[in-house]
Amino acid sequence: MNVHEMVEALQDTLQFLAITGNMHREVAGLAYDTRDVKEGYAFFALKGIHTNGHRFIPDAVKRGAAVVFHSEDLDYYDTGTTYLKVANTRTCMAPVSACFYGYPAEKLTCIGVTGTDGKSTTVSLLHQLLRLNGIKAGFISTVQFDTGDGAQKNHYRQSTPEATEIHKILSEMVKNGCTHAVIEATSHGLSPLNNRLGSIDFTAGILTNISHEHLEFHKTLDRYIDDKANLFRRIKAGKGVGVINRDDPNGGYFASASPAPVVYYSTQDKHADIFADAITETDTGEIFTIHSGGIAVEAEINLPGIFNVENTLAAVITVSRLTGKRIEACIPFLPKLQPVAGRMNFIKTDRDFRVLVDYAHTPGAYLKLFPILRKRTEGRLIALFGSAGERDTEKRQIQGEIASRYADIIVLTDEDPRGEDPVKILEDIKEGCSGKTEGKDLFLIQDRREAIKHAFNTAGKGDLVVLLGKGHESSIIYRDGASPWDEKAEAVKALADMGV
Repeated sequence: MNVHEMVEALQDTLQFLAITGNMHREVAGLAYDTRDVKEGYAFFALKGIHTNGHRFIPDAVKRGAAVVFHSEDLDYYDTGTTYLKVANTRTCMAPVSACFYGYPAEKLTCIGVTGTDGKSTTVSLLHQLLRLNGIKAGFISTVQFDTGDGAQKNHYRQSTPEATEIHKILSEMVKNGCTHAVIEATSHGLSPLNNRLGSIDFTAGILTNISHEHLEFHKTLDRYIDDKANLFRRIKAGKGVGVINRDDPNGGYFASASPAPVVYYSTQDKHADIFADAITETDTGEIFTIHSGGIAVEAEINLPGIFNVENTLAAVITVSRLTGKRIEACIPFLPKLQPVAGRMNFIKTDRDFRVLVDYAHTPGAYLKLFPILRKRTEGRLIALFGSAGERDTEKRQIQGEIASRYADIIVLTDEDPRGEDPVKILEDIKEGCSGKTEGKDLFLIQDRREAIKHAFNTAGKGDLVVLLGKGHESSIIYRDGASPWDEKAEAVKALADMGV
């Protein structure tokens, strides 16, 4: 595709404020980071929190950029480069990417999953159920993505990648013969300020739940909720469906945002379209009864926690509505569903205490997880966690309060301090740890590796040590950059180092 073809195709959706240079240059790829620019690429100069991408335009040109999208007037225009001025380079990435990759979303049944917690698990369960029903589907989540030829780790460090990556992944799904795409739709991705999920219409949208998160970006809870509701506003009116957790008090707002019909799932309201009761714990998961349309059938999952029952209900009713199959047709597949890496993963150990790794990092996730852990722990519950730097600061004290309510011992440690003072973050969490005494049942150990060792050395017979906040992630981000990290591997090593 050359510049002229791109501009012509986008004239109804994107306003070009100025065009400088040859309109017939071919565009070979898209990049917003100069390190990714190759010969013939289009480069987007983004304005960020810490820097302005317009500073790096000369570097992008040196690396071979044929086209530059910019929003500021420039001091110098290279004669061998075409410059396209737009009002906002970040929000324009979605329509440009969709155009460049041939509008792949239009060739797929796109299913979006939003909410504060449970998104990645619901995406995974939904993807697995589609495949078990004979449908070739891809997915994009915090943990992994699959374009139809096998899952691979999400290396972008963004639950919803930037629009250039989203549309590239979707185009690969189309090439690989996928008919469906399940997309984790975060509040950042749905926000009009980022527009990462722009130029995608959804056939189905799912709401898991809403709790306190990301107010450093959205500023208010109302804005956070409204940005998430953009998923439902973009459900196709004619053949789409909204799937809502009836037990979340914000469900009505999302229902009113949807131009398509909505259905509800619940573990509390028997009038929901799909309802689960008689929920009973097993050693590995849950057994429960599913009610829908007058039928009642027993189901089993090898995923512990009532929240995983909720996630399963969302996946089941979505697959049923999209495929036209009856609810009970999905039930035999449920015991085959596998957990997501970093979610409720127990580590095998020959110790007399147990170790669990989970990604939970929000107050909402804590409120769901801690009661389950407390109930399943014979001895003491030892919780190790931190809170992200340069992110929602209000949630830190709430995290500490919830953990203190259920855990016997708390170890506070680094999560992703970024540019903040790591000790200050731990002190913020400590403010909420009422009833705990530092040095006795509350410990502030900044180094996460040392903190894990301390938690294990503290544990005894019947105790459960739960490592929260990192889950599947492969790094810890500090002021000077990211340091490699593997929570499960570090836990295994710390256990081995304990000796006999």
